Amino acid sequence: MGAASGVIELDDLPDGLVVAGADGAVEAANLAAAAMLGTRRADLLGAKLAEVMALDDLEGNDWFSCTQPYDGFPLRRRLSEQTWHHADGRELLVTARLVRRRPAGTVQRVVVSLRDARARAHNDRERSDLVATVAHELRSPLTGVKGFTATLLSKWDRFSDSQRLLLLQTVDSDADRLGRLVTELLDAARIDSGRMRVRREPLSAVAQVERVLANIGAGSGRSVDLRVEGEMPTVWGDSDRLVQVFTNLVENAFVHGGGRVSVLVQRKARRGADGVEVCVDDAGPGFPPAQRHRVFNKFWHNGTTGGSGLGLYIVRGVVEAHAGSVAIAESPSGGARLQVWLPVNEPAVLRD
Repeated sequence: MGAASGVIELDDLPDGLVVAGADGAVEAANLAAAAMLGTRRADLLGAKLAEVMALDDLEGNDWFSCTQPYDGFPLRRRLSEQTWHHADGRELLVTARLVRRRPAGTVQRVVVSLRDARARAHNDRERSDLVATVAHELRSPLTGVKGFTATLLSKWDRFSDSQRLLLLQTVDSDADRLGRLVTELLDAARIDSGRMRVRREPLSAVAQVERVLANIGAGSGRSVDLRVEGEMPTVWGDSDRLVQVFTNLVENAFVHGGGRVSVLVQRKARRGADGVEVCVDDAGPGFPPAQRHRVFNKFWHNGTTGGSGLGLYIVRGVVEAHAGSVAIAESPSGGARLQVWLPVNEPAVLRD
């Protein structure tokens, strides 16, 4: 059926598209992909994806061996966009979607998208923005560390012991801030490249939330109301990563929510899968519906609020690595409700 009937065909797409099945054989391709790969569409159909994607990086490593679309990390669902080179020297931007019937299942289909390198200008602008943002975030704590250490070195004898202690505590705090920022940048890079790894072990989502609330209460004295509804199933996930998620959500709620924060944990099934939903509610102004889709973007900030702008971006990346989902709604008090849903994700070998 042609485009005139209202159905878009593969050849109508501006980018190249190659689709391979579970056996690695190409099932579909459009003319744009054939042109970018320097061959005919007829020669693509039925050929192995490893042969079709004969693209190398600058060190001579081929696309298929590096990305391992069928044999790589079993929770991956996409391959991040990267630059690859054709044998004739042309540069292509390649990304792919890995289609699985269930989390950690075998790859049933690989959908590869190819773009001409002229789109690189857009990527270059993003990299420039990234460098500028990172430099800005690093400069403030570095300035503090340098200023206080220089002061101590040049005027050590002029300060009392209590003053020296205060200056050293400030340096220590700024160093911790730098460490957190570097960790967030590394996590963001792993998410961007599709290399965010999570361990799978049986755990209680309620216990993870209680651990986070206990740590926050011990460190700041702030209390959070916790409500658990129903009997929770055991979730298979990464304990440390989920603690990171819940910590980011609760601390974000304190920053934006006027100081009153509550957490609801309840059993909920989605898409036919059993799971647990964790809702973090605050009493702040909330987020307008038109703004909610931006909150999980990298380096997003709300007004003049400080921070790296990576917290919620990392939350989404970690949750999606667990085959879960994260969303924003309105809390009962009119503030923001951040909802994290995690599937049970019990390994198939234990279900059989």
